[in-house]
Amino acid sequence: MRFPNINAIVYFEAVARHSSVNRAAAELLVSRSAVSQQIKTLEQRMGVALFRRIRRRLVLTEEGERLFKAADQALALLRETHNTISLARDYRSLTIRVSSSFGVRWLSPQLADFVAAHPHLDLRIDATSELSDFEKENIDVDIRYTVDMPEGLHCQALVTDYVLPLCAPKLAARAKRAGKDGAAHVLARARLIHTVKADIKWHEWLDLHGMDAAQASHGLYFDRSSMSLKAAEDELGVVLETATLAMNELRAGKLLPLAPQLGALAIESYYLVCPVKHLSNRYVKAFIAWLEEKVKTHEVEKKRLMKSLGVKVKPFCRGHRRHARAAPARR
Repeated sequence: MRFPNINAIVYFEAVARHSSVNRAAAELLVSRSAVSQQIKTLEQRMGVALFRRIRRRLVLTEEGERLFKAADQALALLRETHNTISLARDYRSLTIRVSSSFGVRWLSPQLADFVAAHPHLDLRIDATSELSDFEKENIDVDIRYTVDMPEGLHCQALVTDYVLPLCAPKLAARAKRAGKDGAAHVLARARLIHTVKADIKWHEWLDLHGMDAAQASHGLYFDRSSMSLKAAEDELGVVLETATLAMNELRAGKLLPLAPQLGALAIESYYLVCPVKHLSNRYVKAFIAWLEEKVKTHEVEKKRLMKSLGVKVKPFCRGHRRHARAAPARR
């Protein structure tokens, strides 16, 4: 016996659900005669009656009930699968892992125009200190802080950070009044605020500027730049941080360079990392292109801000020690 065609099953299911040929025809946008013909053909092919008429109403026979149950389940599964495939076609996802401070302070405020340009993209941001294992995790790109060049992965520098001591306006004014040695005067008395995952540490900065590094191990320690910057804004001490993460506070005057005349140390800090094969994904390519434009604008604004604050920038070189770390830091 030949299996009934799918149209016959669809028409039968609609008639059984509505108990009416007319209502089924209206739902299916076909004529009443077309529905009746499909039901008749189906009954002939199966060799049983599927409906009986009781007072102008179609009622399923025992065989009709069995077929309706099977048809209802099968068509529900087909509809669900169709919807899933359609959604997968219209919507795509992009998963980005990023260090939490950079994600909150820099990336998130920039995302509005990227989201607007890709309305059918499900964007997933994973702000965590964990580095991505691209072989085991569903991560498209990772924005890492101070990374050693990973083997077998695409890696491109994004941001050049400017690292310098920052403090609340009162401490900056005190250093300015103290004159040439104002920074050393303030640092000898102020509490140092440490971001434990920062690439440049207080003892390195103090050594580089010929200051006493004995106090470098003391002070307040935070594992997130956001917390360190807030502590400095609250006048709890002086923080050694980056202009990239402190842009809002510097613009608003809530934080100031402790000693603009000592300048800032420039160091490549944030990197985009992903498997080379991910670069063929059109959404990854779109995100990278968007990110590069945002970073370019950010770098111009940052240089302008440093100039307005009287801060000159000089490169920081740690030599082989930077590449000897076993694992990159995240913050």
